[in-house]
Amino acid sequence: MSKQRIGVLVMSYGTPESLDQVEAYYTHIRRGHPPTPEQLKDLTDRYEAIVGGFFPLRENTNKQVQALEDRLNADHPDISFTCYQGLKHAVPYIEDGVEQMVKDGIEQAVGVVLAPHYSTMSVGGYIKRAQDKAAESGLQINFVKSYHLHPQLLEALSQRITDTLTRFGDTSRDEVRIVFTAHSLPEKILEMKDPYPEQLLETSRAIAAQTGISNWQFGWQSAGQTGTPWLGPDILDVLQTISSEKQFKHVLVCPIGFVSDHLEVLYDLDIEAQKTARELGIHLERTPSLNTDPLYMGALSDVVYAQCERK
Repeated sequence: MSKQRIGVLVMSYGTPESLDQVEAYYTHIRRGHPPTPEQLKDLTDRYEAIVGGFFPLRENTNKQVQALEDRLNADHPDISFTCYQGLKHAVPYIEDGVEQMVKDGIEQAVGVVLAPHYSTMSVGGYIKRAQDKAAESGLQINFVKSYHLHPQLLEALSQRITDTLTRFGDTSRDEVRIVFTAHSLPEKILEMKDPYPEQLLETSRAIAAQTGISNWQFGWQSAGQTGTPWLGPDILDVLQTISSEKQFKHVLVCPIGFVSDHLEVLYDLDIEAQKTARELGIHLERTPSLNTDPLYMGALSDVVYAQCERK
């Protein structure tokens, strides 16, 4: 008897693979409207600032997708899992991933986004695109909506807090301000009663409880330049406030909304926020990204398998 076959559509934001793809990528983000020369230069400069233009997100995503496939097949040897990528703003697009599953003869699938927290504007958008293509193709697919309180995810993040606190040397942990961050979204999600802000706070509270820290706060980062208000305060403003109130000279940032090293982590935190911190005389550290951490892969494996059991 042959094994049951399940396709797993692993979705993420996507990134260009080289500098010459940045304009096409940015145009797609802007829904077909090319960026101005100034906007294009700003984004290109940011990529060039990260190890001379190395594009880590694509490679990290490839590794995460392969690691999840390996973990699923190890955890559930009675099922044959194959993972497919579906990217929001780069090839292979979400629709391409669904199409490839159908071509490969997959009849049952699960979709999961490499983002633990649900928002109608982020994860919800990924799911809608995949659902629409699956319906058109006759593919049965269930979705993981969020996994922000999965025990293995919390354990992986808590370990990173504990380990990174050691970088402050003899400084008491009470003298280190912990700032949890995630990608900002337009403020209008608040009127929609979107669960995103509260899910992020739930994760933050759970990690704080698990690690025994009390001096923490939440900050946003990487807001888009759209002319409409985005959720704040931004991490740069948070650092300014911490400095002006002279409460802390040591700050540990834990970007719980991001699961791998990419532009928002390697530039917005490691370059931009670090520059601000140095100017303010703050010792800033960041927790390492999850990437292919076995605990994170275990959490993803669990939530994907839970959707397999639903008919």
